[in-house]
Amino acid sequence: MSTSPKPVKKVPIHLQSAANRVYIKNGEIVNHDKSFKADVYIEDGIIKFVGPASEITIPGGVRTIDASGLMIIPGGIDPHTHMQLPFGGAVAVDDFYHGTKAAVAGGTTMIIDFVLPNKHESMIEAYDKWRSWADPKVCCDYGLHVGITWWSKSVSEEIGILCKELGVNSFKTFMAYKGLYQLNDSDLLDVFERIRHLNGVAMVHAENGDIIAKNTQRLLAEGINGPEGHELSRPEEVEAEAVHRACVLAHQAACPLYVVHVMSKSAGIELARARQRYRGRYIMGETLAAALGTDATCCQHLGFDHEAAHVLSPPLRPDKTTPEFLMKLLAK
Repeated sequence: MSTSPKPVKKVPIHLQSAANRVYIKNGEIVNHDKSFKADVYIEDGIIKFVGPASEITIPGGVRTIDASGLMIIPGGIDPHTHMQLPFGGAVAVDDFYHGTKAAVAGGTTMIIDFVLPNKHESMIEAYDKWRSWADPKVCCDYGLHVGITWWSKSVSEEIGILCKELGVNSFKTFMAYKGLYQLNDSDLLDVFERIRHLNGVAMVHAENGDIIAKNTQRLLAEGINGPEGHELSRPEEVEAEAVHRACVLAHQAACPLYVVHVMSKSAGIELARARQRYRGRYIMGETLAAALGTDATCCQHLGFDHEAAHVLSPPLRPDKTTPEFLMKLLAK
C-alpha cells in the first residue's frame, strides 16, 4: 500500500492569497478551436470570467495587464518530462523545482513526469519515491505516468492499486533498452490486456531493442564509440518496425496506445497508417520539440560535447525534411 497522500492540485504560494486578482484586457484569446478578442478576469488562480469588458464589473485591488496586440494562450501541458531522473549512472540536471520553475516561465502550467522503477522494484515504492521528490518542490500542477519495466503477477496487482487508488491511469512500456526495461511481445500483450481491463492507457517507447543491441556490438567492434554511433545503431526502420508492431499488439488487445517521441518520417507514417487502419481508435502519438526544430545534421562534426548534447532515443534524424514532415502529421 502506498504511503503517499492522494494527488492534490498544487497551488503556488503566490496564488494562495485571497487578494490575488488579475484582469487581462484588450488581448486576443487563442484556444484550441478558435481565437477571439476578449478580457479575462482571474481570482485566486481561477479564471472567473472570459468575455467583453462591458459584461464585467471589476472589483477593487485588481492587478490590470494591458494585452493590446498580444495573444492570451492557455497554460501548456507537457505530458512527457523526466525531472531528476536517475538513468545510466547519471541524474537529469533539472530537479522538480528548477524544471517546473522553467516550465512556468515558458507558459507550461502542468507536467506529467515518469516513475521508472528498477527491474524487480515495487511500483508502489517507486511511485512513493517520486512523490517524495516532487511534492516539496513543484511550482505547478503535475501528474505521473508509471513505467512497467518488468512483468510479473505482483506488477499486475500493483498496476491495479496505482489505477484504482492513486490516480495513475497511464503506463509506459519499452521495446528498447534490452536487459534493462525491454519487454518481449508476449509480456507486452499481457500488459496491454491488463491496462485495457483497468480502462487505462498504454504508452510505448517504440524501437527494436534486439536490433539495437546487435548494431551496438557491431559498431563498437568497428571502433565507433562516439555520439556519431548512436543514430547508426538505431536507424529509422528500427523505430518504424517497432511502431508498427506496437500498434498491432495494442489493437489485438483492444488497448488504447500512446506512442511516445516519434522521431522519424517512417515511424510517423506507420503511426498514421495505424490510425487510418483502425479508424482513429486506440492509437495516439507525440513527437518532440527537438524533432520539429532541428535535425541530426546540425550536430555533426562539431566536437564531442556538442554532438553528445544532441543524443536522445530515438535519435534526431539526418533527413533534413523530417521536421516539416512531422509538423504536417501533427496538423492532421
